[in-house]
Amino acid sequence: MDASERIFKYHGLGNDFVVLDRRRTGVDIDAEQSRWLCDRRRGIGADGVLAILPSSRGLARMVVHNADGSIAEMCGNGLRCAVKYLVDHSGQHPALIDVETGAGVLTCEPGYGDGGVVGVDISMGPARLVAANLPSGTTGQPFVGAPVPGHEGLLGTAVNMGNPHLVLLDQPLEAAERLGPGLERHPAFPDRTNVEFVRVDEDGLTVVVWERGCGLTQACGTGACASAVAAVLAKRLPSNAWLRVTLPGGDLRIRVPDDLSDIRLRGPVAFVFEGVVALPRAR
Repeated sequence: MDASERIFKYHGLGNDFVVLDRRRTGVDIDAEQSRWLCDRRRGIGADGVLAILPSSRGLARMVVHNADGSIAEMCGNGLRCAVKYLVDHSGQHPALIDVETGAGVLTCEPGYGDGGVVGVDISMGPARLVAANLPSGTTGQPFVGAPVPGHEGLLGTAVNMGNPHLVLLDQPLEAAERLGPGLERHPAFPDRTNVEFVRVDEDGLTVVVWERGCGLTQACGTGACASAVAAVLAKRLPSNAWLRVTLPGGDLRIRVPDDLSDIRLRGPVAFVFEGVVALPRAR
């Protein structure tokens, strides 16, 4: 018999997540349960599942399960959803909270309004240009504005925001659906990669993201950060300024310091509904 469990649905700019609070048991879900919850016809429907687990390093630990059952190291939109859940159910109004993620412990600043937390300012940690899950993991050299092997005329920048990204500046946004699936699995990225298709505007960026394990989504927080990093590295936009990044679901604000040491993300978050589901048992 399947077990009943309370679930909570949130979204950040249309990037939607099911939140499961597993702090009492400390037991995560498996890939099949994640796929079922994310199924928009047979389950609840979401881009991902956020399992909230106990942590000795923060208020909680967030594990991000993609719609295909894989696990993402980090998710900026998901983290805002997790922060809203944690704070709104705490009965308190903290100025800052720490949440443990696959990209480390990240400090989050909730913004309050009607209905509790309405936005979150997140310290996303450093942007890394040399990492094991980027092409630089093999060469030891940053992959910045470099030709993408096997794709003539395509230049990309590889950025690790806790998870891997391939940013393509000045690429047609409509090419995401056509090129995204193949680039996600490019052999230069051993763990697959998120792919950003970016138009550089005078006052910011317009971005469409092909997300690893999800496909096209309404928004991607780490993708917005990686895109801003690539634009700053290319000297197309200034560092140390709050940059607009427009995604299909709306706008985020990203700040990139000169040394890439702590990327900041600011964006909205919303509660959708809560309910009880008969969650298939873990295998």
